Amino acid sequence: MQLRDLPSVDELARSVDDPLAIDAARRVLDRAREEIRAGAEPGDLAERLRAELASARRPRLRRVLNATGVIVHTNLGRAPLPAAALERVAEVARGYSNLEYDLDGGARGSRQDHVAAILRQLTAAEATLVVNNNAAAVLLALAALAEGREVLVSRGELIEIGDGFRIPDVLARSGAKLVEVGTTNRTRAADYERAIGPDTAMLLRVHQSNFRVVGFAEQPTTAELAAVARRHELPLVDDLGSGVLSNSLLLGDEPTVADALSDGADLVCFSGDKLLGGPQAGIVAGRAELVERLRRHPLQRALRADKLTLAALEGTLTLYLDRPAEIPVLRMIEETAETVRARAERLAGLTGGTVEETVARVGGGALPLAELPSFACAVEEELAAPLRAAEPPVVAVVRDGRTLLDCRTLADDELDEVAAAVAACRSR
Repeated sequence: MQLRDLPSVDELARSVDDPLAIDAARRVLDRAREEIRAGAEPGDLAERLRAELASARRPRLRRVLNATGVIVHTNLGRAPLPAAALERVAEVARGYSNLEYDLDGGARGSRQDHVAAILRQLTAAEATLVVNNNAAAVLLALAALAEGREVLVSRGELIEIGDGFRIPDVLARSGAKLVEVGTTNRTRAADYERAIGPDTAMLLRVHQSNFRVVGFAEQPTTAELAAVARRHELPLVDDLGSGVLSNSLLLGDEPTVADALSDGADLVCFSGDKLLGGPQAGIVAGRAELVERLRRHPLQRALRADKLTLAALEGTLTLYLDRPAEIPVLRMIEETAETVRARAERLAGLTGGTVEETVARVGGGALPLAELPSFACAVEEELAAPLRAAEPPVVAVVRDGRTLLDCRTLADDELDEVAAAVAACRSR
């Protein structure tokens, strides 16, 4: 085929009945011209047009099978929602809802009311507020309580989390002024005490969620900081990040929200989609007077959570009352190595692979030092890329010349799908 043999865009587009045909035909012909100039044959243009249209209509946000062994995988959507949360989302999304309507009084209500009671019960807080993520919760707390004034933070807590997001930048955007205290590895309560001045608005404690300083290191406890804050009649805001609600997590010394509040924090900010195991959300819990100041701040409307987030959060929180094992994140963290091994052996039997011992991680910027004993089904290294192109895609880890399908992050009902994907990739 030569360039002059190519049809026009309109001519090729008329071969299908699709409103996206013109743009798709243009892309197909552009590639065909490049191939002809390179001495290659472009093949059946009509078939390529149909494939281009199918690709254009394929959803870009897709379900993925996580075989990496990283439980709260930020790149793969963090916490998978429990069935109860999905049911609540489907029910609320099906039609209208009482998002901001008081059914008893027949008047306007607050979207915060739907999760406030259960959050208070689980955290022992006086009041709570839900926004769209934890960074928003911290930003709102700083803007509402410290705009134009000083916030004291330990140098060892000026962290960067994902994608270049840094605590000093959040402080600057909130209008608050950062005052660093202590050193990178050692900060004491006395450092905060000495730095307090007439312009100080709050003490901010930032949990080192995605790293640890070990060795010659020291940090004040929440109770010690709270004592300093009380002496100077300043609020202590604790950015816990990970959102642990239950003491049943037998990993490290990760504090719970209730622990932080009982130790004297006035406000605690935490995530909904990390160790809490729910949807992306930022939650503020603590003193009612301070929470109300956040609720009334103009920025709150820009940061508020939508109805689907609130529905998923309510569904997740309800499980904490009597069925926490149904929350996938908690189940994967607490599952025994023997159970994971059995799953890996079953997958190896389905795929002809071998079982290898691995180490899983919590991920999501939580418990960075925690190692979870795990087991994977090992298959050929060359299957890693084709598995990512499968339907649904399977994301694994390549190590020592093998593709490892870690079974701590695969559910029992996903093994047949993974095995089918492996078989399909091998047959290509």
